[in-house]
Amino acid sequence: QVHLVESGGGLVQPGGSLRLSCEASDFNLEAYAIAWFRQAPGQGREGREGVSCIPTKGDSTYYKDSVKGRFTISRDGIKNTVYLQMNSLKSEDTAVYYCNFPAKLVPWGQGTQVTVSS
Repeated sequence: QVHLVESGGGLVQPGGSLRLSCEASDFNLEAYAIAWFRQAPGQGREGREGVSCIPTKGDSTYYKDSVKGRFTISRDGIKNTVYLQMNSLKSEDTAVYYCNFPAKLVPWGQGTQVTVSS
């Protein structure tokens, strides 16, 4: 069973940046589309496609409108890691962030908390 591990969250001021990482031991992430999802306090986990998704190859990356131009998703095949670079963070980006396979969800990891606050 795939075990996804998210990291890189933290407390940052508005306008700041964070880079999240998604890793999976003994599983080749590069072979699958990966999406980042988030769950804000008191709300459900966002959308089927999450806030951003990176395909295996060919198709374009996807970004939710509210993060376009601020977030960048990428993958490192050697490190078997998917990243979410988040710039110009806003208070509304505060959430627990998770990665998963949008085509077929697997058990959620523990997520990583992102808090944007002054």
